[in-house]
Amino acid sequence: MLFSEAKGRKIVSTTSADTVGKVHGFVVDADTRSVLALNVKKADSGDTLTWSNIAGFGTDAVTVTGAEQISAADADVEAKSGKDKAILGKRVLSTGGAELGSVKDVEFDSSTGSITSIVLESSSVPGAGLIGIGSYAVVVDKG
Repeated sequence: MLFSEAKGRKIVSTTSADTVGKVHGFVVDADTRSVLALNVKKADSGDTLTWSNIAGFGTDAVTVTGAEQISAADADVEAKSGKDKAILGKRVLSTGGAELGSVKDVEFDSSTGSITSIVLESSSVPGAGLIGIGSYAVVVDKG
C-alpha cells in the first residue's frame, strides 16, 4: 500500500463502530525501516496512533479497539516526527553522495508497517536500503 492511498483513510473503533479519526501522515523509523506511527486528524483523544495499537489496516479503513488508542506522541515518536523528519518530498541521496531524485511516495506492508519501497520520480529504491531521514535529505543504500 502507498502512503498516498492511505492518507485520509478513516480510523474506526471496532468496539463502537464510530470513526475516531483520519490518517493525516506517517512517522517513519529509519532504523527499523517501518512505520512507527500515524499522524491523526479529527481525533478527540490525541494526534498519534502508534503502529502497535492498530488492529487492522484495510483498503477502506484503519481499525483500532477504541478511541483511547489515539493519544499524544511519546518521546520516541516525537523525536521522529515533524516537518524535518517527514519523508515525502525530500531529496534522496545515495550513501555515495549522488542525488537520486526526490521521494514521491512510500510503499509499505499494511500488515506489518514495513517499508517495502521508496518511490522516486522515475525509479524506486527497496525499503531495505533506507539508511536515514534528516532535515535535508533521505539517505539510501542502493546496494
